[in-house]
Amino acid sequence: MGNVLADLVPLIIGAAAVPVWIMIVLLMLRSDNGVSVAAAFVGGATLMRLVQGVLFGYVLGSSGEGDGRISSLLLLLMGILLWITAIKKWRKEDDPDGPPPKWMSSIDGMSPLRAFGVGALLVAVAPKMWVFTLSAISLVQDAALGPAMGALAYLLFTVGAVIILLILILVAALAPQKSAALLGKVSGWLERNERALLIVVSVVFGAFFTWKGLTRFIG
Repeated sequence: MGNVLADLVPLIIGAAAVPVWIMIVLLMLRSDNGVSVAAAFVGGATLMRLVQGVLFGYVLGSSGEGDGRISSLLLLLMGILLWITAIKKWRKEDDPDGPPPKWMSSIDGMSPLRAFGVGALLVAVAPKMWVFTLSAISLVQDAALGPAMGALAYLLFTVGAVIILLILILVAALAPQKSAALLGKVSGWLERNERALLIVVSVVFGAFFTWKGLTRFIG
């Protein structure tokens, strides 16, 4: 179990540290019923990841693949996608995993139900989120932990992928007045530095996942 968790940690950090997702939750927290809307958004994203885990965990488990090649290829693909993201951001192109600007501007009037659906939809259509999830599922399958421990390992990945968002929501819920100014400053800083942050995160994790995928595949 320990080895699997060690392999999952980079995936958890990579999935949790996507700047645009943090910005979305911060914007939601500043809107009417912000805590409810943000919690619903994270709930939709989490439910979609759990559904993906059940469906694709069953598919990979039924395929009988256990030599690590699937997870190696997925990690390599993740590295390539992150490098592509870094190049696109460096050239000031739109992030294909980011929501459209018009959608971002509609957050103020968003209901919890709609936010729940948007969270699920973004996880379902974002290519990098798919590869993060499939990589986690494949790593758990390769470890052959058994149904109960495998489900627990994937659940830890699912919770870890939204841990930063959950912390932001918890802070806003426990101290709404005191946290408003702080969250506003964090949101503004992220908006100003989102491009640079995404480039750095993509380059660092792109290099790591490319190296990890190649070494696992060759070894």
